[in-house]
Amino acid sequence: MADLQSLPITSMGAAILGALAVLAWRLHESRRAVSIKSLVIPPLGMSTGFSMFAVPAFRIPWIWGVGAFVIGAAVFAYPLVSRPQLTREGDRVMMRRPKWFIVVLLALAAVRLGLREYVSAIISVQQTAGLFFVLAFGMIVRWRAQLLVEYQRLLRSGSAS
Repeated sequence: MADLQSLPITSMGAAILGALAVLAWRLHESRRAVSIKSLVIPPLGMSTGFSMFAVPAFRIPWIWGVGAFVIGAAVFAYPLVSRPQLTREGDRVMMRRPKWFIVVLLALAAVRLGLREYVSAIISVQQTAGLFFVLAFGMIVRWRAQLLVEYQRLLRSGSAS
């Protein structure tokens, strides 16, 4: 069993690997046509992460969770939803690769690492992971919801032509 001293290093490594995986997936995703399924499945898949809160060590107060979700949706999602990201190419809807996506991911990682010492004095590594998961989930839900609205608008405008 890992000792408690190695948990921050393990969680930092996992966060870095997760960010790299998301970047690789996002670059791959921008080469395929967008569908409702491709917009809805990522947040649904990510929602399974809420099962971490079944473990008492990960639990956080409700107000912290709501606050993290709102900050993710309002602050971290803003650069992603501030300009259109979908474009119509013939009968297909394609996603433009937003330049801000990498910046937002890196900012989220920087905030997490920057607050690690401060937050770890108040809450556990597991609670910090849960809190930042909820923050990231708020960001993804708002971004994907915005993309879904944009996608439907593009489909409507294409069928009217």
